[in-house]
Amino acid sequence: MEHLLDHGHRTVTHVRGPAASLSADRREEGWRSVLLERGRDVPAVVDGDWTASSGYLAGARIAEDPSVTAVYASNDEMALGVVRALHERGRRVPQDVSVVGFDDVAGADNFLPPLTTVRQDFAEVGRRSVRHLVEQIERGRRTSGVELVPATLVERQSVASPSR
Repeated sequence: MEHLLDHGHRTVTHVRGPAASLSADRREEGWRSVLLERGRDVPAVVDGDWTASSGYLAGARIAEDPSVTAVYASNDEMALGVVRALHERGRRVPQDVSVVGFDDVAGADNFLPPLTTVRQDFAEVGRRSVRHLVEQIERGRRTSGVELVPATLVERQSVASPSR
């Protein structure tokens, strides 16, 4: 999000995951909070369901709005669909619309253009989860609180400054 704003985009359209998903909720909250903290307009969320086909449908809607210059998709599969829909409708990525995904799936570097995305360290999430489980078993009590594992931005070629 901040990466897109730092490139000069006034706001960012969000393609979120399914309504029943905690991950989708958290990613939407992060998107919204960054825009509000930076004093930016918060556009309507475009719904998706984690699939490339839902990203494609979202991208078709987004392509119809010439004011959209940046898209943040809640996962790379939906980002792939968005990129395809934009391409088929004559909107170039990143020259006309920048796109950022989430998850850094295998092959994200082979999208056309290679996808800028957020990488989560799932191995570290697993290590911390096992550590908490072992503590719970050994001590007979649950650990409290939420432990966040930092994510990193993987910059590739799907982001550029807006052309207008």
